[in-house]
Amino acid sequence: MSDVTHAVAHLAEHVPGVPVMLLASMAALAATAGFRTRWTRRHGHAPPTDDTGSRPPSAPAAGSGAGAGSGAGAGIGNDTAATTAADGRADDGAEGVDSALWRMRTTVRDTPGSLAALCAALAERRVDILSLQTHPLAEGTVDEFLLRAPGELTATELVEVVSAAGGADTWTERADAHDLVDAPTRVLALAARTAQDAAELPLALRQLLGRCTIRSLPAAAGGRPGGEVPPEGSLEDTVLRLRAPEGGVITVERPYLPFTPAEFARARALVELDARLGPRLPRGRDVLTLAEGSDITVRRADTRDVPAAKAMHERCSARTLGMRYHGPVGDADRYLNHLLSPRFGRTLAAQTASGRIVGLGHLLWDGDETEVALLVEDAWQHRGIGGELLGRLVAMAAETDCASVYAVTQASNTGMVAAMRGLGLPLDYQIEEGTLVITARLDSASRAAARLPQGQRIGRD
Repeated sequence: MSDVTHAVAHLAEHVPGVPVMLLASMAALAATAGFRTRWTRRHGHAPPTDDTGSRPPSAPAAGSGAGAGSGAGAGIGNDTAATTAADGRADDGAEGVDSALWRMRTTVRDTPGSLAALCAALAERRVDILSLQTHPLAEGTVDEFLLRAPGELTATELVEVVSAAGGADTWTERADAHDLVDAPTRVLALAARTAQDAAELPLALRQLLGRCTIRSLPAAAGGRPGGEVPPEGSLEDTVLRLRAPEGGVITVERPYLPFTPAEFARARALVELDARLGPRLPRGRDVLTLAEGSDITVRRADTRDVPAAKAMHERCSARTLGMRYHGPVGDADRYLNHLLSPRFGRTLAAQTASGRIVGLGHLLWDGDETEVALLVEDAWQHRGIGGELLGRLVAMAAETDCASVYAVTQASNTGMVAAMRGLGLPLDYQIEEGTLVITARLDSASRAAARLPQGQRIGRD
C-alpha cells in the first residue's frame, strides 16, 4: 500500500485546502484494496454469454469489427487493446499462441500448503497468476485470482483443475485488459469522483463491486431508514445494505457471487465518504447562445433547486406538464425531490441570465437501465434547449458505459421525438395505448457516428 500512502501524503502536502476527513476516508477506502489489479469493471447484469465452458472463439480477423460491444473497453486504447478487451484474449508473442484472461474465485482450506498446492496445479496447466487477493472468512479463505491461461483452456477445464487441487465453490469469468489496472489507483479515482459529485456514488459502487444491481430506497415515514438497517449496515450472502447519507437505504445485489466481508468494508467506506462530504455538485457549466441571440446557461442541479423547479412548473401549461409526467398535473411537484436527488441520477438545468430555470433534463438510474426525461417551459420551447440538454445527458450516459438510454413520452410529443432523432443514434420505438418508449443504443460504433457533444465538461470541475 506504499503507493496509496504516498498519494494521500502528496495530496495533503500540496493541496492544503483538502479536508482532513476526506483524506482519511480516501486512505481508509484505498487500504481495503491492497492488491495489484482491479477486480471488476462495469458489465451487463447477466452472466457473460461466453462463460459457459465452451472453448474461446478464434480471434477475429483484423478490421472485421468483431467484438465491438457496449462494454467499457469500447474505444479505449489501440486496435489490439480493443480486441483484447472485447474477448479477453491476449496474444503470447513468445510462442505465437493465443491466451485468455480470467477472473476466478475459489475457497480453500485455511491450512499451510493449501494455496501452494492450488498454485502448483495451475502452473502445471501453464496458467500464469497475474494477481492474487485473499478474503479471510470464518472458515476457510476465498482466494481471488486474475489469470492468464492458454487460449484452448475452457472455463470447465479450469474449474476442474482447481477442484482437483482442493478449491471449492469456484467461480470464473472472462477478464480483459482493463482488469490489469492498478487497484489502489482505481480505488483512489473512485473516491475522488465520489468526493466531487454526489451522483457518482451508485456508479462508483457498481465499479467497485462488479456486475450488480443497486437500488436506493427513501427513508420510511418518520424519517426512519427502511428495513431497519443497523448503522454499520448488513451483509447477507449476495445482498448488502447500507445506510444512505440522506437517511434511506442503499441495497446492492449480486446473485451470481456472494459478497465477502472485505467487499462490504470497501462499499461501506465509500458510502461513509459520501455522507461526510454532504451535498455537492461540480461547478462546470456552459453558456449557450440561442438562434435569436439569448444566452442560456446549462449547469448541474440538485434538490437545492426544487423551489426554482416548482416555480417553472407554475409557468408551464397543463399540456406541457401532462406530456412530461403522464399523470395528474397537480402531482407534478411531488416528483421533484426524487428527480433532483443525485442518489437517483443526474439533472441538468437550463437557466436564463437572471437565474430563472426554464428547462430541466434528467438522467435517471432505473435499476439495470437508464432513462432520460426533459421538461422545457412553454415560452422557451422550439429554441433547441431540449436538444442541448438531451445531448449532454446522453453523453454522460455514454461516459458511464450505459448500453442504452430510453425515454417514455406520448406519441403526440413531436418535440421529444425530434430531440431523440437528433442524437443520430440507432433508435427503437415501442408504442402501446398512446405511450411511446424510444430507446437509443449506445454501443461504440453508434456513439462514433452520433452527434453527441464532444469534450462536454458540464458536471465536472
